[in-house]
Amino acid sequence: MAHGRRIYPVGGKRQGHPLRAGHQDLETYTRNTLDLTAIPVVKKLSHLPVIVDPSHATGIREKVSPMARAAIAAGADGIIVEVHTEPEKALSDGPQSLYPYQFEQLMRDLSVIAPVVGKQLDFGYIEKARIMARPVGKAKAPARVVYRGAPGSSGHRAAAQFFGAEVAEPCLTFAEVFESVADNRAAFGVIPLENSLTGSIHENYDHLMAHELPIVGELTLRIIHSLIGRKATAMADIRRVYATPQVFERCAGFLEKHAQWDAVAVKDTTAGVIRVKESKGKHEAAVGSAESAALFDLAVLKEGIETTPRNFTRFAVIAAEDPFEGPKEKSSVIFSVSDRPGALFETLKIFADRGINMVKLESRPVPDRATSYLFYVDVEIDINDPAFSDVLEALKKNTQYLKLLGSYRKGATM
Repeated sequence: MAHGRRIYPVGGKRQGHPLRAGHQDLETYTRNTLDLTAIPVVKKLSHLPVIVDPSHATGIREKVSPMARAAIAAGADGIIVEVHTEPEKALSDGPQSLYPYQFEQLMRDLSVIAPVVGKQLDFGYIEKARIMARPVGKAKAPARVVYRGAPGSSGHRAAAQFFGAEVAEPCLTFAEVFESVADNRAAFGVIPLENSLTGSIHENYDHLMAHELPIVGELTLRIIHSLIGRKATAMADIRRVYATPQVFERCAGFLEKHAQWDAVAVKDTTAGVIRVKESKGKHEAAVGSAESAALFDLAVLKEGIETTPRNFTRFAVIAAEDPFEGPKEKSSVIFSVSDRPGALFETLKIFADRGINMVKLESRPVPDRATSYLFYVDVEIDINDPAFSDVLEALKKNTQYLKLLGSYRKGATM
């Protein structure tokens, strides 16, 4: 073993350092050296999740959070962290135990990091698994989840990531998603609400206004657009590229460098990938996900062609009734106000006067009423909580139209 290498459990204690005789272990500042390179190695060799223990790996409180953040960034599926209200009085492992406020900050950090590597911070996965194993609402069979698109699409990824299993089924349109949930053919629907680059998906806000299907959950998914073609295709061969208008907009910087390509709009990204799959030659490409390329046995010609890597889509989970227990930390409403000076100010002042954090405010013209506007608002409270009944009553008095879209747990990065 003098010239070899041992593989240690990630975060575990070392017994016998594999150094040659006469060499000393120069790393003595922390209890152990946490080898984060083991994470991608183990993930390549095994289908099992990788859990990292930064507490025992470092043995020093101030090192736990940085190594936990690094572990998730490296691809770990979870972490084990020790927390204590009074670490100095702990019977064991006090020096490596986080204070509760440090743990809270760490969770906030991880909620931001996780979507970058295709994950989300999820405290309710056990509850979700239990819900999906039994009928929900008026359904007579185990819960189904529907989304618009096809396997490999961002909607499919969002549904699978939120519910933790391949339980999702595709629909052709967003209207079909809402109708399936409204008719109890599905327990849940997963819909995109907004993209960080192209803004809100107003069609789905219109569906939320038209149906009594509250938002019961959310998550944010990082969207990575790839140029996809047949395996024999080279960049110089391409003549046509398929994508949705929104995707063309998000990838404008890359596509402007290839102005000779014809941009052909399709109804969704999967439709473009299918066209490439069915094409006979090597002159066509599509913009889609790497998962779609693998599903249709195509090649990723270039990955990450979106203009900015800060490309996230926020998805909402809708249901006829909310099966999730526990506190709700966020609410979404739509309202309109009268056309008089100060009407909007007075409405928003309701939140400010009560110290309520508003995390989204967006206006949109009311269809067929050019001088009137709808306002989308997200606030960090459970507006249905009796403690905020005065807020709801004040909103009703100050608005011409008001609809509560739902109260739910905050998602990964909002």
